Amino acid sequence: MDDVARFLAKGLLDASPWQIVACALLTTHLTIVAVTIYLHRCQAHRALELHPAVSHLFRFWLWIATGMATREWVAVHRKHHAFCEKEGDPHSPQLFGIRKVLLEGAELYRDGARDPVTVARFGHGTPDDWLERNIYAACPWQGVGMLLLVDLALFGAIGATVWAVQMLWIPVTAAGVINGMGHFRGYRNFDGPHAATNLLPWGILIGGEELHNNHHTFPASARLSVRWFELDIGWCYIRLLQAMRLARVKNLPPRPPRQHPPAPLSVATVARINDCRHHVMRAYGLMLVHSWRAELRHAGVRTGARFRRRAEHLLRREPDYLCDSQRAELEWLLGQHQPVARMALMRTQLRLLWEAKSASPQELLRHLSDWCEQAERSGLAPLLRFSQTLRAYG
Repeated sequence: MDDVARFLAKGLLDASPWQIVACALLTTHLTIVAVTIYLHRCQAHRALELHPAVSHLFRFWLWIATGMATREWVAVHRKHHAFCEKEGDPHSPQLFGIRKVLLEGAELYRDGARDPVTVARFGHGTPDDWLERNIYAACPWQGVGMLLLVDLALFGAIGATVWAVQMLWIPVTAAGVINGMGHFRGYRNFDGPHAATNLLPWGILIGGEELHNNHHTFPASARLSVRWFELDIGWCYIRLLQAMRLARVKNLPPRPPRQHPPAPLSVATVARINDCRHHVMRAYGLMLVHSWRAELRHAGVRTGARFRRRAEHLLRREPDYLCDSQRAELEWLLGQHQPVARMALMRTQLRLLWEAKSASPQELLRHLSDWCEQAERSGLAPLLRFSQTLRAYG
């Protein structure tokens, strides 16, 4: 009886509390790695290809650690991108409110996963073999039940707590933090019609998924980091799999040229600027902010911190993504600073390089040439420097 009681209390491993905590952290980390590499980057966005053995390992682990089916998860996520922040988005805090997404994110996911229209429309291209149809998708609770039995056998009664942490990990970190805070609060490298933000420091816990603004800007990229201080843990594992020839990366974010001398403008220049348009618009927004700050310093004007943050936010954003009240605020602000207003107008003209869908490459080249000449004749030093930056894409 003593042996039975000891087994029920301590399990097979008779592990110390720290060993139990380490095991819980290791298994939850494996879960987020499987979600970000397999479900998200490989299956949903086709940013990389995985060796079949690696894919099956991730599928098996997700079955016992989450009970999620690949096709359903992919369908819900693709729908999120298709309707981001608009009616139809399955879990946007801009629509449902941050409290609901944080506390009931798993329920919102299940509502989307149970919609056969969503799964049929957005779940294409995911595994549809015998294992998926008859085990992984057909028996979700049997998988997580198996993990409960394993935890109890290894750790005894405390194994139930370990299992609870494992079950809550994705609903809290992915369904709550990423889908909630990742569209509500944080810093933004790039502007866009979405509200996605980057969250720091969550890298180890969320596997790189905290770089959510980067992801919505470059959804087909296997790497989510774009700036020097951003650490994408998921990308580190992908590089390791690459070194072992177990993964092949298909897409990465475009990189703007660094310290290249200006070159003659060409059709290739236009194409490279188009590929890096998000970087170009980010740099342009920063140029407007720095020019506005320089004007204030030159005029000896002091502003409150709150007003300054608000003004810089409006200057960095592209007008098309502002609401009517924000657009009116921006127009008032630009009316007080004519040089900045001229630069803001030229930002709208520059966007025609990728928004003029029916224009031929030669027409776009002429437009870029005219834009650079106008910038260089403007007498504004920031515009001159920016024109030289665009010429460096050649």
